[in-house]
Amino acid sequence: MYPRVPQQSRPIAAYLGAGPGASPNYELEPALTLYEDDLNPSCPLFLLGNPFLALFGVICGAVMECMSAGVVADAAVTETDLAEELPLCCCRLETPHSGGNVSSIDQSCMAMESTDGMLVRCQRRVTKQEMMRPSNTVHLLVLCEEHRAGMVKHHCCPGCGLFCRAGTFMECRPYGSISHRFHRDCASILRELRFCPHCGEDASGAKEVTVSRADPSPSVPRSNPGGRDESPMSVANRQPKESLESILMALDDENLKPKKVKYPPRQLYISAKEGELQKVVHLLVDGKDPNFLMEGQNKGTPLHAAAAEGHQEICHMLVQAGANLDMFDEQQRTPLMAACENNNVETVKYLLRAGASVGHKDIIGFTCLHLAAKLGHCDIVHHLLAKASKYINCQDDGGWTPITWAIECKHKELVHLLLAKGADVNLRDKEENVCLHWAALSGCDDIALALLEAQCDLNAVNVHGDSALHVASRENHLECVILFLSRGADINQKNKEGETALDCCVFGSKVWTTLNTNKKLTDASRGRDSPGERLLSRDISRGYEAVPITCVNDVDSEPIPDNFKYIPDNCVTSPLNIDRDITHLQHCSCRENCSSSTCMCGQLSLRCWYDSGRLPLDFCQREPPVLFECNHACSCWRTCRNRVVQNGLRARLQLFRTQKMGWGVRAMQEIPQGTFICEYVGEIITDAEANKRENDSFLFTLDNKVGDVHCIDARLFGNVGRFINHLCEPNLLAVRVFTMHQDLRFPRIAFFSSRPIKAGDQIGFDYGDHYWRVKSKYFSCQCGSLKCLQSAGMVPNHRVGTGPHHIKNNFLFFVILLFF
Repeated sequence: MYPRVPQQSRPIAAYLGAGPGASPNYELEPALTLYEDDLNPSCPLFLLGNPFLALFGVICGAVMECMSAGVVADAAVTETDLAEELPLCCCRLETPHSGGNVSSIDQSCMAMESTDGMLVRCQRRVTKQEMMRPSNTVHLLVLCEEHRAGMVKHHCCPGCGLFCRAGTFMECRPYGSISHRFHRDCASILRELRFCPHCGEDASGAKEVTVSRADPSPSVPRSNPGGRDESPMSVANRQPKESLESILMALDDENLKPKKVKYPPRQLYISAKEGELQKVVHLLVDGKDPNFLMEGQNKGTPLHAAAAEGHQEICHMLVQAGANLDMFDEQQRTPLMAACENNNVETVKYLLRAGASVGHKDIIGFTCLHLAAKLGHCDIVHHLLAKASKYINCQDDGGWTPITWAIECKHKELVHLLLAKGADVNLRDKEENVCLHWAALSGCDDIALALLEAQCDLNAVNVHGDSALHVASRENHLECVILFLSRGADINQKNKEGETALDCCVFGSKVWTTLNTNKKLTDASRGRDSPGERLLSRDISRGYEAVPITCVNDVDSEPIPDNFKYIPDNCVTSPLNIDRDITHLQHCSCRENCSSSTCMCGQLSLRCWYDSGRLPLDFCQREPPVLFECNHACSCWRTCRNRVVQNGLRARLQLFRTQKMGWGVRAMQEIPQGTFICEYVGEIITDAEANKRENDSFLFTLDNKVGDVHCIDARLFGNVGRFINHLCEPNLLAVRVFTMHQDLRFPRIAFFSSRPIKAGDQIGFDYGDHYWRVKSKYFSCQCGSLKCLQSAGMVPNHRVGTGPHHIKNNFLFFVILLFF
């Protein structure tokens, strides 16, 4: 709740009365005005007999949380500070007694009064079973009429639940004659500022008041309007003369009085669509269903209609009356999606605060972000991402993400916003297009440039073999063609039809002239003997990885490696009895994103190391701790912060032919330190089986000091990790990780960046001294580093060969010893 400034808000309707439970002779506040910033989607429904009258218990409450994030009562409290809400009192709300008949013990008032540290309980007789409380942190109380009146007048402290009728307490007077009472230690605190727990006003203006026990409390009348004293018993026996319904009937505006007309159920939808707040209120009181499905309007609900038209006051009324926030129409669209589609920013903000789902998909896979991005609603996208940024890369049924739609529709500002928020520009749609294909199709070179700056793959090809240059040439977009050529696009690259970009454009056009000139210059510069870079595969993983891994060769005529089967996860070819019993898993009970120190999985790892999906800079690289990620036995969400390796490869990598080291792997984007790169995946075998295999070049030992020793052999089955070379100045760090099982004999080997990696840099890790003690007899390191420790000059006593020779012995070459 933000401190309310009524004079800056637009009044919706003025209601008279002190709220539910107030007798007519009690001192009432001035006419209470409901403002737009009073709409509180999280306010609980207190049922007052008729279920729809709960709506008016909210309307007639003294204070509600404001809806607009821009309302500020103190200049020291910024909009960022107010992102956290202040809890307010619910002194004027009541709920029915849920315990059946009231026993003789329960017939006495439950109010407790505090007088200078002494507690006294009221013993008056209770005549009304409805319960009240000053805040949601206090138990519900059955009160006598005298204390019910004190509760309505905000003389019960929301922090401790004790009545402030005598002794020393704080008094806030937001309306002049009205006294909000609370104890000094019970003030609400936000950003080191103190606020009244009743109304949310700045508590610096509250005064400390001392009332002696003998003095009658001004908050609870001791005499009737005629001056005759009444005993507590007579007060208790008196029933309030005005019910909530009668208070509503006494509104000043005659137009708000209910008419003796019986409306059909569809009238609620019509009135919500037309913005008829008064009629909506009375239709809800009359018992109309807020979840009524309107025939002929895609079976939308009144909330769909109000959200589509931007009537946030009506949305609030419907939500409080029980409207389902995530009810969907025939197209499976929710009210939030209707508000997003129609660019109703304030309504979207309200529905988000009320708890509407951002990730819901319609019949074609659109989310709210897809709708807003396609239509260019930048403010809507900003608020959606602030609420749930995890849906930024959500794909619809065509595989298109929100940024894909923004690119196709040329919404430049929105594209830059999505890029700044972390949109993945290399995700592929159903036809394996990346964002750059869509920029080339739209012909917007500004967007194409932004995508290239965000490391979008210039040479990515779709299922037809077309690159972005092919698409731009076919669409005759000259500016995009020039941009792609200036960034090194291959003019000679052919699609599946055998066409180059030059073959796709219109003969004699400006695009044709540009491409033809570039081809002549390129061919002349390459010379006859230069083979040029050849794209051998657009994805060596065959779609098993979320990010394609291309394979290129500009060194020799060596074809793509085909002597192994690409697999994304470890496999077995003989029984190993890995413990995958879900009941054996240690797991957490977190309900949020596992950021707390109480997360069991984080405690197994000493702490939850991941920070925004990366290892922190202070992560120990010399002896990396074992990481236990959350698993399917945990109570947390699949998107919690302690799940990284199990989400698979996300960095853009390329398999390329090196000058001296055979095949290698390089980064195709800037990679920060601590980023997960890939796993070392292969066939899990026993130590005995490893000793029998002649080719030991792809063995990785899992020497965990727990049970039998096992290895990962990536010779016949593996992933891109099998091609990672040794570097004397490594930029990768091997870490043991457990995800879906916790059998300590079989950790997953995950590679993280040990330092920042530039686009184009080869990635590698240190094979270790044990490896080179054996292999240096046959070949030397060719990493080319000035700090190389395993080159021919550094190993004078060992014969240096021209390549790896496979020898049969009892060693497991390609070893990193990983100790627990």
